[in-house]
Amino acid sequence: MTRTTPSGFYFDLASPLAYLAAERVLHVLPAPAEWRPILASGLAANASPGAGPPAAASDAATARDERSTSRAEIERRARELGLQPIRWPQPFPFDSTLAMRVATYAASIGRAVPFAQAAFRQAFAGGHSLEDPNFVLIAAAACEMHPTAVLRGAELRSTAERLGAATVAAAQAGVTNVPAIVAGERVFAGEDMLERAAERM
Repeated sequence: MTRTTPSGFYFDLASPLAYLAAERVLHVLPAPAEWRPILASGLAANASPGAGPPAAASDAATARDERSTSRAEIERRARELGLQPIRWPQPFPFDSTLAMRVATYAASIGRAVPFAQAAFRQAFAGGHSLEDPNFVLIAAAACEMHPTAVLRGAELRSTAERLGAATVAAAQAGVTNVPAIVAGERVFAGEDMLERAAERM
């Protein structure tokens, strides 16, 4: 069987299901995926009717909608995966805009994976809201990103534009929620779709 190199792992740091996926994606997929920060809140607004191929729409439709996934179920899944107990940030959900701009900046300097992992753990293992810049900077420091450079990078108009463009492109590719893997022309949405994505690659 011909394997397809995955084109991207799409995530938003406000998503606990994306956190669960981020803890596993490097080990489950047979080839590296580019980690692509997007704003989940912007997916529906930027979707183009019929833009994604039928297979992508079908795969996305079978994924569990995070909004209907209870906290208890997410906590159970974390235990099942052997992760630290989920600690819910206050407030939750939180506004991830700053954190996602930093993730976009981190991606531009080749630090998307370590920053995202550190930020997810701050949020859902540490119980810290990423609305608070201090916890975003702690995550950045964990992967040797200087706080001054991080804040400057997050404030750049070009960073906001890249994040917006990535969200639009994801929506047009058929991504309807996070986490999602886009491999070729197929979209696999949901933390529990990683194994299925791996089988198709």
